Parts: sequence; C-alpha cells; structure tokens
Amino acid sequence: MKFVNKSLSAVLVCALSMPLWAESEHTMSEKPGVAYEGAPTTIQGAKHVVTPGAPNMTEDEFGRAKKIFFERCAGCHGVLRKGATGKPLTPDITQEKGTDYLKVFINFGSPAGMPNWGTSGDLTEEEVDMMARYIQHDPPVPPEWGMEQMKASWKVKIPVEERPTKKENDLDLENLFSVTLRDSGQVALIDGHSKEIVSIIKTGYAVHISRLSASGRYIFVIGRDARINLIDLWMKKPDNVAEIKVGLEARSVETSKYKGYEDTYAIAGTYWPPQFVIMNGDTLEPQKIVSTRGMTVDTQEYHPEPRVAAIVASHEHPEFIVNVKETGKILMVNYEDIDNLKMTEIGAARFLHDGGWDVNKRYFMTAANKSDKIAVVDSKDNKLTALVDVGKIPHPGRGANFIDPEFGPVWATSHLGDASVALIGTDPENNKEHAWKVVRSLKAQGGGSLFIKTHPKSSNLWVDTALNPGEKISQSVAVFDINNLDKGFEVLPIAEWADLGEGPKRVVQPEYNRAGDEVWFSVWNGKEQKSALVIVDDKTRKLKHVIKDERLITPTGKFNVYNTQHDVY
Repeated sequence: MKFVNKSLSAVLVCALSMPLWAESEHTMSEKPGVAYEGAPTTIQGAKHVVTPGAPNMTEDEFGRAKKIFFERCAGCHGVLRKGATGKPLTPDITQEKGTDYLKVFINFGSPAGMPNWGTSGDLTEEEVDMMARYIQHDPPVPPEWGMEQMKASWKVKIPVEERPTKKENDLDLENLFSVTLRDSGQVALIDGHSKEIVSIIKTGYAVHISRLSASGRYIFVIGRDARINLIDLWMKKPDNVAEIKVGLEARSVETSKYKGYEDTYAIAGTYWPPQFVIMNGDTLEPQKIVSTRGMTVDTQEYHPEPRVAAIVASHEHPEFIVNVKETGKILMVNYEDIDNLKMTEIGAARFLHDGGWDVNKRYFMTAANKSDKIAVVDSKDNKLTALVDVGKIPHPGRGANFIDPEFGPVWATSHLGDASVALIGTDPENNKEHAWKVVRSLKAQGGGSLFIKTHPKSSNLWVDTALNPGEKISQSVAVFDINNLDKGFEVLPIAEWADLGEGPKRVVQPEYNRAGDEVWFSVWNGKEQKSALVIVDDKTRKLKHVIKDERLITPTGKFNVYNTQHDVY
C-alpha cells in the first residue's frame, strides 16, 4: 500500500484469513498511548502474571503490552486468547514458537492478512520484542462489570418528563443520517436533503452501530468502550438525553420492536465481560444482566469468553435475537417478563458475527464467519432452518435482499476472505427448490469486503472492499446490475471522486437514503488527514455530491433513520 496510516493499518488483520497474530474485527488504533483517546483503558484492572517458561518482563513492560494487546488484538483472539476469528495465542502455543519466531511475525506480518507492525512503524523494535515476550505469558484477566458498575455509570441528562412532547425541529427525520466519527468519539447527524451537518454529538469511543427505536424518535449508539448514548431526535437540536457504560468492550445495541412493546426495552451485548443487559428503552436504566459463558455448540466444551455479537429485534414475538460468537449459539430472549426471563437456545455454528433479515423479516440470516457458513433462523418457530456453506469468512453487515431474475427472492453476503458474493434463496413457499441454498456466486473485486447493500427501489447491488490490501480496490466499489448479474460489475472510483489528497482513503459501507435514489459512502482516511462522504446517484451511478468538513474525522458507519428503523436492506 502506498499510504500507510497508523490508525488504519490494524484493520487489515481480519481481511482474508486470520494468522497467528491479529486484531479486532474492525478496530483501528493510533499509537498505544493514544489508541483509545477519551476512553478508559479496559485492561487496566488486570494483574501482572508471571508464567513458567516465559521470558522475563518488567512490571512496566507488562502494563504497556497488555494495553496494546487489548486495544489491537483482543477483538479477534479474545481477551483470554482462546481464539475466535483469529487463532489462539495461549502460552502452550506461543512458548513453543519462541521469541525470535514471534518477533518475525509481528515485525513483518504475513500475506494472509497480518499487518507488518514493525516495518510499518506502528510498533518500535523495542515494542515488537516486548509483545513477542508478552504473549508467552498467561493472559491477564480484566475485571468484571456488573450491576453496581452499570448503575454508577448511568446518567439521565434530561428526564423523560422534561423532554419534548412533540417534535420541536423541522428536520425530515426519516432522511437523517447518523454517521460514526470513529476517532473523535462522536456521531454526526447529517440532513439527507441539504447534506449539511445538523449536529455533532459526543459519544463513546469508536461507535460501532446506530440503532433506531421502533417509533423512530431515539437513536441508540454504542461505542467499542461499551458506552451507550441515547439521542432524542425530537429536541430542537437533537442531543444526548441518557447514557450508560454496560461493560468494558462492546459492539451491539438494539431496541424492542414487537407490537405493544415499541420503545419499551433496549438491549446491549458486550465483548467483555461476555454478557448482555436489558434496559429501559427511554432512560437506559439497567434491569437484567445475563452471562453468556457456557458450552460450545460443536465440541460442547466450556468457553470462558463467549462474546455477544449481532443483536436484532424479532417481529414475530416479543424477543431479542442474540448471537453468541464463540459458542456458536443464538439466543431467543423473550422480554415479556424480564424478572422471569425465558430464552430459547438455538445451536448454529462458530463464530457468529453479523447478519440481518430476509425481505419478510421472518428469517434471521447471520454469518458464522470462521465456519464459512450462514445460519438461517426461523424467528416465528424459533428453530434453526439451515446452515448454508458460503465463501471464506462471510461478513454481510445486514446483507442485501432483492429479486434474482432467475431464482426469485435472495439474500446476499460478501466476504472478508475471498472475492465471492453468495446469493441465498429465501422463499420456501414459491421457490422451495432454491430456498436456503447458494443459487448464484458472483465474483467481485476481491476479498476484504465489509458491507453489501441494495434497496427495494434500486436495481443496483453495491459491494465495498475496504479491507483489501490493494490500494485501487480498497478505494473503490463494485456495483452489479441486479437484472443482469452475468454481466459482471462496474468499478466506481469513490476515493478519487472525494479528491482528498494523500492517505489510505478506504471506501466503506454503502448506505441508501430514504428514497432509495442515492448511495452514501464513507471515504475513511487517517485521523490527521481529510475524510469525506461521497454521494452517488443510484440510477446513473454518477457522482452527485461530496461532503467535506473538518469535523468529519474518520467517518465510517452511516445509518439512515428510516432504513435502520424499518430494517430496509
């Protein structure tokens, strides 16, 4: 890559295949000392451990190394280094490899997707040596985070009774975008019509997703530091009305959508500790914490760190659907009576990650990415419908629903590990012979895709390749004509259109506007470089607008209010 940025290089690790040493699925960090700027150091409570047979480390070295590992590596390998998307890094493995061998991997990386931490300048020679020694010791265990800690972090900034009783602004909320500004710990609310920034709101560090309440009034955003911010869109100028820290590291938040329970509850799942919490939907007051530690679905062995990945709200029952990554289990969590909580456990496959609904919102389609499968769950009957073999390391985001001209309704996923796009039939009634099978495999630009997207009013299928090591590929997108899939794809030079100057300029996450006639892309540059949002006319595939603003610091995820509220993808 021509331009290497220290806040972006770490993200490469989960592209293609996971080598010996790897990083969080999408985590990108600065130098260790400022990597989680504005966020507490999650590993700080873990104690210095000395392991027989491991090289010596000073107390200072151990403290610095555990911070680097937690911020850069734990997302894929796990805090306890048992392995997930990345391989296990326990002392029985690392001590056998030895310090010199480990230093080579850390310094130079590998073609399989591991960054060259040393030669890129991300780690000094001294830090490379320190990390090679550190991973030969037993992993330190971070502190737990329970109800006492959650309650202490919980703040209601504006009580419910003091909030607006009706919308006090003239914004078209259905065409508002919540845009993650990853490295500044903020989200930008952007008007989809004027393309102007309405508000910049302080949040947790590295917001992973924005989710809308069933009513469309509230935005819930959750950062990697496990802080949730509740934003009220009815205020004259939308802003935070409540916040809570639900753990030490997290990815997922969702709200109740079943009829009669709209806006009643919110749920958040954490990476550490491995658990989820149910909260009041309008205040974030924590009500019920449930641990996810338990047995794996395949070997039925105990796993101490099964992290919560994607969560979606069922439309068939008053339930949340919770992916438990390491155990490969999907939990149907019934919230009718949270004091007497009922859960249905569905065995799927390891390691569960992201996913979304079929077009009818009955079947949950979710990636078991390291198993190279898509699990299909019937949310009406609460049963596993199918495990579908797809390409290498599927990473669909929420996926894409459309009508294949030959095979009928399909849901599509792209992949981190190869260039394929898998189309899975989703109509067991009228197209039974194609249901829950890969009916078509398209070839896109390459591996390293994070998101695939279309819209009910569009005939285009967009595929990003943000984590591809090729500069031209990571800075562009592929677009297919749904009505002529055999034609192949067209490449659009999104980063070139942004005209930002130097930098990695990775293009990530196509997101449609309310009308389905525009597609928004983030051109994600380094923290000290210029970033932008590029808006493309969906019909003509031509550049329509570029949003540049010094406040747009490392934009990544974008969430249109209407599409997110109604699960349109």
